[in-house]
Amino acid sequence: MTTTTPALAMPSAGGRFQATTVERCDLRPDDVRIDIKFAGICHSDIHTVRDEWGKATYPLTPGHEIAGVVSEVGPEVTKFKVGDRVGVGCMVDSCGECSQCRAGHENFCEKKTVFTYGDTDVDGTMTQGGYSQQVVVTERFVVRIPDGLDLDVAAPLLCAGITLYTPLKRWLEHAGSDAKVAIVGMGGLGHMGVKLASAMGADVTVLSQGLSKEEDGRRFGARDYRATSDATTFEELRGTFDVIISTISADLDLSQYLSLLKPFGTFVTVGLPPNPQQLPFGALINGDKTIAGSNIGGIALTQEMLDFCAEHGITAEIETIGADEVDEAYDRVVKSDVRYRFVIDTATIQPAS
Repeated sequence: MTTTTPALAMPSAGGRFQATTVERCDLRPDDVRIDIKFAGICHSDIHTVRDEWGKATYPLTPGHEIAGVVSEVGPEVTKFKVGDRVGVGCMVDSCGECSQCRAGHENFCEKKTVFTYGDTDVDGTMTQGGYSQQVVVTERFVVRIPDGLDLDVAAPLLCAGITLYTPLKRWLEHAGSDAKVAIVGMGGLGHMGVKLASAMGADVTVLSQGLSKEEDGRRFGARDYRATSDATTFEELRGTFDVIISTISADLDLSQYLSLLKPFGTFVTVGLPPNPQQLPFGALINGDKTIAGSNIGGIALTQEMLDFCAEHGITAEIETIGADEVDEAYDRVVKSDVRYRFVIDTATIQPAS
Protein backbone atom coordinates (compact mmCIF):
# COMPACT_ATOMS: atom_id res chain seq x y z
CA MET A 1 0.00 0.00 0.00
CA THR A 2 1.09 3.56 -0.69
CA THR A 3 -0.16 7.06 -0.07
CA THR A 4 0.01 10.08 -2.36
CA THR A 5 1.15 13.59 -1.59
CA PRO A 6 1.09 16.87 -3.55
CA ALA A 7 4.34 17.52 -5.39
CA LEU A 8 6.03 19.39 -8.20
CA ALA A 9 7.36 17.22 -11.01
CA MET A 10 9.39 17.91 -14.12
CA PRO A 11 7.85 15.97 -17.04
CA SER A 12 10.86 16.18 -19.37
CA ALA A 13 14.28 17.78 -19.75
CA GLY A 14 12.92 20.84 -21.52
CA GLY A 15 9.68 21.16 -19.64
CA ARG A 16 8.23 23.25 -16.87
CA PHE A 17 7.22 22.07 -13.42
CA GLN A 18 3.73 20.68 -13.02
CA ALA A 19 1.73 20.33 -9.83
CA THR A 20 0.91 16.66 -9.40
CA THR A 21 1.08 13.91 -6.78
CA VAL A 22 3.77 11.36 -5.97
CA GLU A 23 3.49 8.08 -4.12
CA ARG A 24 5.05 7.52 -0.71
CA CYS A 25 5.41 4.05 0.76
CA ASP A 26 3.61 2.97 3.89
CA LEU A 27 5.73 3.09 7.01
CA ARG A 28 8.12 0.24 7.58
CA PRO A 29 9.10 -0.45 11.22
CA ASP A 30 12.01 2.02 11.25
CA ASP A 31 10.49 4.69 9.00
CA VAL A 32 9.58 8.28 9.78
CA ARG A 33 6.85 10.17 7.92
CA ILE A 34 7.64 13.86 7.59
CA ASP A 35 5.28 16.68 6.69
CA ILE A 36 7.55 18.87 4.58
CA LYS A 37 7.30 22.59 5.27
CA PHE A 38 10.17 23.94 3.19
CA ALA A 39 12.40 22.61 0.40
CA GLY A 40 15.55 24.36 -0.74
CA ILE A 41 16.57 24.68 -4.38
CA CYS A 42 20.10 23.43 -5.08
CA HIS A 43 21.95 24.06 -8.34
CA SER A 44 22.33 20.30 -8.68
CA ASP A 45 18.52 20.08 -8.86
CA ILE A 46 18.71 22.22 -11.98
CA HIS A 47 21.49 20.17 -13.57
CA THR A 48 19.53 16.99 -12.89
CA VAL A 49 16.05 17.97 -14.09
CA ARG A 50 17.51 19.56 -17.22
CA ASP A 51 19.42 16.30 -17.83
CA GLU A 52 22.73 18.16 -17.99
CA TRP A 53 24.43 15.29 -16.16
CA GLY A 54 22.62 12.58 -18.14
CA LYS A 55 20.52 9.57 -17.10
CA ALA A 56 17.62 11.59 -15.66
CA THR A 57 14.32 9.70 -15.43
CA TYR A 58 11.00 11.51 -15.75
CA PRO A 59 8.65 12.56 -14.33
CA LEU A 60 11.03 13.72 -11.60
CA THR A 61 10.43 15.50 -8.31
CA PRO A 62 13.77 16.93 -7.13
CA GLY A 63 14.79 18.43 -3.80
CA HIS A 64 17.31 17.29 -1.19
CA GLU A 65 17.14 20.21 1.24
CA ILE A 66 14.09 19.15 3.22
CA ALA A 67 12.81 20.64 6.48
CA GLY A 68 9.60 19.63 8.19
CA VAL A 69 7.82 18.04 11.12
CA VAL A 70 7.41 14.36 12.02
CA SER A 71 3.79 13.27 11.54
CA GLU A 72 4.10 9.50 12.08
CA VAL A 73 6.73 6.98 13.16
CA GLY A 74 7.13 3.24 12.73
CA PRO A 75 7.04 0.93 15.77
CA GLU A 76 10.82 0.47 15.89
CA VAL A 77 11.73 4.17 15.65
CA THR A 78 13.61 5.32 18.76
CA LYS A 79 15.15 8.69 17.84
CA PHE A 80 12.09 10.70 16.83
CA LYS A 81 8.49 11.28 17.83
CA VAL A 82 5.49 13.02 16.29
CA GLY A 83 5.99 16.79 16.33
CA ASP A 84 9.79 16.76 16.14
CA ARG A 85 11.40 19.28 13.77
CA VAL A 86 13.58 17.36 11.35
CA GLY A 87 15.43 17.45 8.08
CA VAL A 88 16.50 15.18 5.24
CA GLY A 89 19.45 15.86 2.97
CA CYS A 90 20.98 14.25 -0.09
CA MET A 91 20.62 10.60 0.98
CA VAL A 92 17.79 8.40 2.21
CA ASP A 93 19.43 4.99 2.64
CA SER A 94 22.61 2.89 2.51
CA CYS A 95 23.62 -0.62 3.51
CA GLY A 96 24.61 0.45 7.04
CA GLU A 97 27.07 -2.44 7.27
CA CYS A 98 30.12 -1.72 5.09
CA SER A 99 33.28 -0.06 6.39
CA GLN A 100 32.28 3.34 5.01
CA CYS A 101 28.81 3.24 6.58
CA ARG A 102 30.24 2.07 9.91
CA ALA A 103 32.69 4.98 9.80
CA GLY A 104 29.86 7.46 9.28
CA HIS A 105 30.48 7.96 5.56
CA GLU A 106 27.13 6.76 4.26
CA ASN A 107 27.63 8.99 1.23
CA PHE A 108 30.37 6.57 0.13
CA CYS A 109 28.57 3.30 0.91
CA GLU A 110 30.45 0.42 -0.70
CA LYS A 111 27.22 -1.29 -1.75
CA LYS A 112 24.87 1.58 -2.62
CA THR A 113 23.98 4.99 -1.34
CA VAL A 114 20.35 5.76 -2.16
CA PHE A 115 20.03 9.42 -3.05
CA THR A 116 16.95 11.46 -2.25
CA TYR A 117 15.62 11.78 -5.78
CA GLY A 118 16.13 10.20 -9.17
CA ASP A 119 17.69 7.05 -7.69
CA THR A 120 16.61 3.44 -7.27
CA ASP A 121 15.29 2.84 -3.76
CA VAL A 122 15.68 -0.41 -1.83
CA ASP A 123 12.22 -1.54 -3.01
CA GLY A 124 13.09 -0.93 -6.66
CA THR A 125 11.04 2.24 -7.07
CA MET A 126 12.52 5.59 -8.04
CA THR A 127 13.08 8.07 -5.23
CA GLN A 128 11.22 11.37 -5.47
CA GLY A 129 12.46 14.38 -3.56
CA GLY A 130 11.44 17.25 -1.38
CA TYR A 131 9.44 19.48 -3.72
CA SER A 132 6.42 17.84 -2.12
CA GLN A 133 4.38 17.92 1.06
CA GLN A 134 5.38 14.61 2.58
CA VAL A 135 8.22 12.09 2.55
CA VAL A 136 8.91 8.74 4.22
CA VAL A 137 12.51 8.03 5.25
CA THR A 138 14.26 5.46 7.43
CA GLU A 139 15.18 7.10 10.75
CA ARG A 140 18.92 6.59 10.14
CA PHE A 141 18.76 9.30 7.50
CA VAL A 142 16.67 11.82 9.40
CA VAL A 143 18.39 14.60 11.36
CA ARG A 144 17.03 16.78 14.12
CA ILE A 145 16.75 20.52 13.46
CA PRO A 146 17.66 22.33 16.69
CA ASP A 147 15.14 24.72 18.21
CA GLY A 148 17.44 27.67 17.47
CA LEU A 149 16.99 27.26 13.72
CA ASP A 150 13.80 28.17 11.86
CA LEU A 151 12.80 25.55 9.33
CA ASP A 152 12.97 27.80 6.28
CA VAL A 153 16.55 28.99 6.86
CA ALA A 154 17.62 25.52 7.99
CA ALA A 155 16.53 23.74 4.81
CA PRO A 156 19.55 24.78 2.67
CA LEU A 157 21.91 23.62 5.40
CA LEU A 158 20.99 20.02 4.49
CA CYS A 159 23.07 20.35 1.31
CA ALA A 160 24.84 23.71 1.11
CA GLY A 161 25.69 23.67 4.80
CA ILE A 162 27.14 20.17 4.99
CA THR A 163 28.91 20.61 1.64
CA LEU A 164 31.03 23.38 3.19
CA TYR A 165 31.15 22.15 6.78
CA THR A 166 32.79 18.85 5.83
CA PRO A 167 35.93 20.20 4.11
CA LEU A 168 36.26 23.11 6.54
CA LYS A 169 36.20 20.79 9.54
CA ARG A 170 38.68 18.41 7.96
CA TRP A 171 41.19 20.85 6.61
CA LEU A 172 41.03 23.41 9.41
CA GLU A 173 41.81 20.64 11.88
CA HIS A 174 44.86 19.98 9.71
CA ALA A 175 45.88 23.63 9.25
CA GLY A 176 44.79 25.05 12.62
CA SER A 177 41.66 26.94 13.57
CA ASP A 178 43.37 30.32 12.97
CA ALA A 179 44.23 29.38 9.40
CA LYS A 180 43.90 31.76 6.50
CA VAL A 181 41.06 30.50 4.29
CA ALA A 182 39.91 31.68 0.87
CA ILE A 183 36.39 30.93 -0.32
CA VAL A 184 36.14 31.06 -4.12
CA GLY A 185 32.68 32.17 -5.18
CA MET A 186 30.02 34.02 -3.24
CA GLY A 187 26.83 32.19 -4.14
CA GLY A 188 24.62 29.68 -2.36
CA LEU A 189 27.59 27.54 -1.35
CA GLY A 190 30.12 30.31 -0.94
CA HIS A 191 28.11 32.42 1.48
CA MET A 192 27.74 29.36 3.74
CA GLY A 193 31.49 28.79 3.53
CA VAL A 194 32.19 32.34 4.70
CA LYS A 195 29.83 32.04 7.65
CA LEU A 196 31.08 28.62 8.73
CA ALA A 197 34.79 29.32 8.31
CA SER A 198 34.49 32.57 10.24
CA ALA A 199 32.63 30.83 13.08
CA MET A 200 35.38 28.21 13.19
CA GLY A 201 37.92 30.96 13.83
CA ALA A 202 39.52 31.19 10.41
CA ASP A 203 40.76 34.40 8.79
CA VAL A 204 38.49 34.45 5.73
CA THR A 205 38.97 36.07 2.33
CA VAL A 206 36.39 35.86 -0.46
CA LEU A 207 37.66 35.51 -4.01
CA SER A 208 34.85 36.47 -6.38
CA GLN A 209 34.62 37.57 -10.00
CA GLY A 210 33.60 41.06 -8.91
CA LEU A 211 32.97 43.16 -5.83
CA SER A 212 29.17 43.50 -5.99
CA LYS A 213 28.69 41.26 -2.93
CA GLU A 214 31.57 42.63 -0.87
CA GLU A 215 29.32 44.22 1.75
CA ASP A 216 27.54 40.91 2.25
CA GLY A 217 30.79 38.98 2.42
CA ARG A 218 32.19 41.18 5.15
CA ARG A 219 28.89 41.05 7.04
CA PHE A 220 29.04 37.25 6.92
CA GLY A 221 32.52 37.29 8.45
CA ALA A 222 35.11 37.79 5.70
CA ARG A 223 38.07 39.98 6.62
CA ASP A 224 39.00 40.62 2.99
CA TYR A 225 37.19 40.48 -0.35
CA ARG A 226 39.04 40.42 -3.67
CA ALA A 227 38.02 40.39 -7.33
CA THR A 228 39.56 37.58 -9.37
CA SER A 229 38.93 39.64 -12.50
CA ASP A 230 41.67 41.99 -11.24
CA ALA A 231 45.06 40.53 -12.22
CA THR A 232 46.75 42.19 -9.25
CA THR A 233 44.72 40.00 -6.87
CA PHE A 234 46.84 36.95 -7.64
CA GLU A 235 50.08 38.91 -7.39
CA GLU A 236 49.21 40.52 -4.07
CA LEU A 237 47.88 37.35 -2.43
CA ARG A 238 50.61 34.96 -3.55
CA GLY A 239 51.50 32.48 -0.79
CA THR A 240 48.77 33.74 1.57
CA PHE A 241 46.36 30.89 2.29
CA ASP A 242 46.46 27.61 4.18
CA VAL A 243 43.20 26.41 2.60
CA ILE A 244 41.29 27.46 -0.51
CA ILE A 245 37.78 26.09 -1.06
CA SER A 246 36.32 26.56 -4.53
CA THR A 247 32.54 26.54 -4.73
CA ILE A 248 32.20 27.42 -8.40
CA SER A 249 31.29 25.12 -11.27
CA ALA A 250 33.40 26.86 -13.88
CA ASP A 251 36.77 26.27 -15.49
CA LEU A 252 39.68 27.52 -13.37
CA ASP A 253 43.35 28.28 -13.96
CA LEU A 254 44.57 25.99 -11.18
CA SER A 255 48.11 27.33 -11.44
CA GLN A 256 46.85 30.76 -10.43
CA TYR A 257 44.96 29.46 -7.42
CA LEU A 258 47.72 27.11 -6.29
CA SER A 259 50.07 30.09 -6.29
CA LEU A 260 47.92 31.63 -3.56
CA LEU A 261 48.62 28.73 -1.17
CA LYS A 262 51.32 28.65 1.44
CA PRO A 263 53.68 25.67 1.37
CA PHE A 264 51.73 22.56 2.46
CA GLY A 265 48.47 24.35 1.67
CA THR A 266 45.37 22.65 0.26
CA PHE A 267 43.02 23.57 -2.59
CA VAL A 268 39.62 21.90 -2.13
CA THR A 269 36.86 21.89 -4.72
CA VAL A 270 33.20 21.31 -3.98
CA GLY A 271 32.19 22.80 -7.32
CA LEU A 272 32.14 20.61 -10.43
CA PRO A 273 33.40 22.38 -13.58
CA PRO A 274 31.83 21.17 -16.82
CA ASN A 275 35.14 20.32 -18.51
CA PRO A 276 38.28 18.37 -17.52
CA GLN A 277 40.80 20.66 -15.83
CA GLN A 278 44.53 20.90 -16.47
CA LEU A 279 46.52 19.61 -13.49
CA PRO A 280 49.75 21.61 -13.05
CA PHE A 281 52.09 19.12 -11.37
CA GLY A 282 54.86 21.67 -11.03
CA ALA A 283 52.65 23.98 -8.99
CA LEU A 284 51.80 21.07 -6.68
CA ILE A 285 55.35 19.87 -6.18
CA ASN A 286 56.71 23.37 -5.58
CA GLY A 287 55.46 23.84 -2.03
CA ASP A 288 54.17 20.35 -1.21
CA LYS A 289 50.63 21.46 -2.02
CA THR A 290 47.50 19.33 -2.18
CA ILE A 291 44.40 19.29 -4.38
CA ALA A 292 41.36 17.64 -2.78
CA GLY A 293 37.66 17.19 -3.37
CA SER A 294 34.75 16.94 -0.97
CA ASN A 295 31.23 15.59 -1.44
CA ILE A 296 28.54 16.38 1.17
CA GLY A 297 29.01 14.39 4.41
CA GLY A 298 27.66 11.58 6.53
CA ILE A 299 24.60 11.70 8.76
CA ALA A 300 26.41 12.14 12.09
CA LEU A 301 28.45 14.98 10.62
CA THR A 302 25.29 16.57 9.22
CA GLN A 303 23.75 16.55 12.70
CA GLU A 304 26.97 18.02 14.09
CA MET A 305 26.80 20.77 11.46
CA LEU A 306 23.21 21.66 12.36
CA ASP A 307 24.08 21.81 16.05
CA PHE A 308 27.10 24.01 15.25
CA CYS A 309 24.94 26.35 13.19
CA ALA A 310 22.37 26.64 15.98
CA GLU A 311 25.09 27.34 18.54
CA HIS A 312 26.69 30.05 16.40
CA GLY A 313 23.53 31.57 14.92
CA ILE A 314 24.38 30.50 11.37
CA THR A 315 21.58 30.27 8.84
CA ALA A 316 21.27 30.37 5.07
CA GLU A 317 20.28 33.67 3.47
CA ILE A 318 17.08 32.82 1.63
CA GLU A 319 14.31 34.04 -0.64
CA THR A 320 11.09 32.14 0.01
CA ILE A 321 8.99 31.38 -3.07
CA GLY A 322 5.74 29.67 -4.00
CA ALA A 323 5.32 26.61 -6.20
CA ASP A 324 4.41 28.73 -9.22
CA GLU A 325 7.75 30.57 -9.04
CA VAL A 326 10.10 27.58 -9.24
CA ASP A 327 10.69 27.71 -13.01
CA GLU A 328 11.62 31.38 -12.78
CA ALA A 329 13.80 30.66 -9.75
CA TYR A 330 15.76 28.08 -11.74
CA ASP A 331 16.51 30.67 -14.42
CA ARG A 332 17.57 33.15 -11.77
CA VAL A 333 19.91 30.65 -10.11
CA VAL A 334 21.64 30.04 -13.44
CA LYS A 335 22.07 33.82 -13.81
CA SER A 336 23.37 34.11 -10.20
CA ASP A 337 20.38 36.34 -9.48
CA VAL A 338 19.63 35.23 -5.93
CA ARG A 339 20.99 36.14 -2.53
CA TYR A 340 21.59 33.43 -1.72
CA ARG A 341 19.27 30.42 -1.76
CA PHE A 342 15.69 29.86 -2.89
CA VAL A 343 13.38 27.95 -0.55
CA ILE A 344 9.96 26.64 -1.61
CA ASP A 345 7.03 26.98 0.77
CA THR A 346 5.57 23.54 0.07
CA ALA A 347 2.11 24.53 1.33
CA THR A 348 1.73 26.36 -2.00
CA ILE A 349 1.88 23.12 -4.01
CA GLN A 350 -1.70 22.59 -5.18
CA PRO A 351 -2.28 19.88 -7.82
CA ALA A 352 -5.11 20.47 -10.25
CA SER A 353 -8.27 18.65 -9.19
